[in-house]
Amino acid sequence: MKKANIQYLSYKRLLIYFLFSFLLISCGVSKSVNHIPDVKQYALEIPKVHRINDSTFSYNQNFLTKNKQQLWELYIKGNPLQLGYNNGALTQDLMQKQEGIFFSKIEGFVPSKFKQKLLNAFLKWYNRKMYLNVREDYQAELLGLSQYSSDQYDFIAPKYLRNLYLHGAHDIGHAMQDLAMVGCTSLAVWNENTEDGDMLIGRNFDFYVGDDFARNKLVEFVEPEDGIPYMSVSWPGMIGVVSGMNKEGVTVTINAGKSRIPLTAKTPISLVTREILQYAKNIEEAIAIARKRNVFVSESILVGSAHDKNAVIIEVSPKNFGVYRIQNTSKVFCTNHFQSDVYKDDVRNQKQIEESHSAYRYEKLQELLQEEKKLNPEKMASILRNRSGIKDKSIGNGNEKALNQLLAHHAVIFSPEKKLAWVSSNPYQLGEFVCYDLNEIFSGKGLQRNDFSKSQLNIGRDPFADSQEFKDYEEYRHLSLKISNAIHQKEELTDGFFAHYTSLNPDFWKGYFLVGKYYYHKREYLKAKIQFEKTLTKEITTVPDRKSVEKYLNKTDKKFKKY
Repeated sequence: MKKANIQYLSYKRLLIYFLFSFLLISCGVSKSVNHIPDVKQYALEIPKVHRINDSTFSYNQNFLTKNKQQLWELYIKGNPLQLGYNNGALTQDLMQKQEGIFFSKIEGFVPSKFKQKLLNAFLKWYNRKMYLNVREDYQAELLGLSQYSSDQYDFIAPKYLRNLYLHGAHDIGHAMQDLAMVGCTSLAVWNENTEDGDMLIGRNFDFYVGDDFARNKLVEFVEPEDGIPYMSVSWPGMIGVVSGMNKEGVTVTINAGKSRIPLTAKTPISLVTREILQYAKNIEEAIAIARKRNVFVSESILVGSAHDKNAVIIEVSPKNFGVYRIQNTSKVFCTNHFQSDVYKDDVRNQKQIEESHSAYRYEKLQELLQEEKKLNPEKMASILRNRSGIKDKSIGNGNEKALNQLLAHHAVIFSPEKKLAWVSSNPYQLGEFVCYDLNEIFSGKGLQRNDFSKSQLNIGRDPFADSQEFKDYEEYRHLSLKISNAIHQKEELTDGFFAHYTSLNPDFWKGYFLVGKYYYHKREYLKAKIQFEKTLTKEITTVPDRKSVEKYLNKTDKKFKKY
C-alpha cells in the first residue's frame, strides 16, 4: 500500500491537473457538487447518545467504548441510513478530530492558499462521477454519517460529498504518488502450515498519514439490516473496509499495486471490499462482486474463506482483472505486485517487481515460512513484527524492505474457521494484539460493552516496544524532521548532532542520505561525499532510491572538484 503523504506527489503533474480541472469547474462541468442521495425508503430514528463516561457512549443497542489497550470499539446495527446516523452520533468527536488531522496535513504540505484552491477545484472535478459508481445504500449510509461532520471544512465540499471524497483518498493518493510506495504485507496459511490445520491470515496495513491519524484506531462491528454482519479495522469516519472479516468467515485485506493515473475517480477500493464482506459467503461470490465494480487504481485483495478453506488474491485495475490461485500448496503471500497470469506481461507490474521493495518482502516471507513451518497466532504476530532483512540482515529500523516498517496503522490476524480476529494496538503493530470472537459478538444474545474481547487469547506486547533500541528509533524519527526543516530553513546543526543522529539507527540508509543532503546544501561537499558513500553501503530500499543517492554523489563529486 502506498504511503499517504502528499509530499511525494509530482507537483508538475498535479499543477496540470489542477489547472485543467479549474477550467472545467469554472465552465460548470461538475454537476455532482449538489448531489444528495434519495433516502426516503429508510426509516430513521435520530440517535440520542447516552454518555456513560469519557470513553463509553451508547444508544439503544449501539455503543462505542475504548478498551485498556486504547482501541476504540464500535458496535452499530440498522438500515443503511440508520447505520450512518448511529456511527456518526457515537463517533462524532473522534470523526471530526480525524477529519481535522487529515486536512491539516494537507494544509501543511500545500501551505499556499492559491494552491489549496486549485487542489479543491481538482478534487471536485476528479471526483465528479464517483457517486455514479457507489452503491445507493452506501451513499445513504454516508449521508447519515455526514450529518455529524464538522462545519469547518464546508468550503472544500458539502458534508456528504466530502465524506464520499474521503473514501477515495487512499485511491487518489495511490494513483498520484505512482512509485512512492510504502508496502503492505499479507499472507494466508492452512493445513500443514498451521499447528491445528485451520487457516490463519495475517496482514500489516502500512497506511501512514502521521502519528496523530493512527492514534485513534477503530475496531468496528456492524450488523446491517441486509447482508452479513462483519468487523473491520480502520479509523473514525470510515465505512469502507481495508482489513475485515464477516460472520461467515470471509476475510479481506488490500495491498496496493502499480497504477497508471486515471482521468476520473470511480469506485473506492475500500467500498468494494466492504461489499464483499457484507454480501459474500465464499470466494466465488467475492470474485463476482469484485468483477462487477469499476475501480480506478490497481489493488490486490487477499480473500480468505472458512467455507472454502482456501485463499486467493483478486487483482483489480482500471483495465484488467485477474485471480491468483495457488497450486499444490496451502499458503499464499501478497505484497505489492500482481501474480496472476493476466498480469504476466504487464509492463508496469514488471517494473514494480524489478524496482520496488515488493519482491524483497515476498522473498522474506518465503524465508520465514521455511524457518517456521507450522504457525499459530503468536508465531503469525512474530512474522508481522519482523524487522530484519533477508538472511536476518540488519537493514535499519523503518526500512521499507522489512515486513515491519514501523509505521503500520494496524496489523490483524484472522482465524476464519474459528471466527477469531486479533487487532494490534499502539505503537504500530508492537502493542498487545486484542482478540475478538465474532461468534459471540454476533450471536444475537445482546452484547454488553465489556463483552467485546477475549482477553485470555490476547497476544502479548512485543518486548522491542519497551527497549532502548525502540526509544532510539523514535528519537531518530524526531531528529529526521528536525534535519529536513534545517535544510529548508537553512538552520545550523553541528557535526556532533549528526554523529548522535546516525548512531540512533546505524544500519538505515536514509539517515546518512539525509545528513549528506544537509551538507550538500551547506556546500560542505567533502562531508556530503562521505555521507553519500556510506549510504551506498547500506540496504537501500528501491532502485529509484539508489539512483537518487548515486545522482547526489555524482553532483557532489563535480562540485567538490570545482571548488
